[in-house]
Amino acid sequence: MNQNSNPLDAMTQALRQCEQGDTTTQLIRIWRLEASQLNLPHRYGDVLHGLLDRIESSALFSEESCSFSQKDQLAALRVWLEKATEQLHQPQPVNLVQAQHSGDGEKKGA
Repeated sequence: MNQNSNPLDAMTQALRQCEQGDTTTQLIRIWRLEASQLNLPHRYGDVLHGLLDRIESSALFSEESCSFSQKDQLAALRVWLEKATEQLHQPQPVNLVQAQHSGDGEKKGA
């Protein structure tokens, strides 16, 4: 895999390659590595690890004997990727408590 400019690019490329027939082993390795570099709320990691665990489990069985399809799991990863991208591109909220404390010093000096 070539170098990507950011973790989301690497994850997108790995997902695309898996959807085109590559093994899930490479996808899972890349996603676990790259996701650890993302600054996302904890719940994103919980959901992602559950999805990746199910994909690993589905790879151990044939499509007919597994309770969920790999195709559906890859679709769920695509949804996760879209949500994570949206989350990362949201403006960061201002910490009002910190902003108030920095403004207090100015009032006291006046």
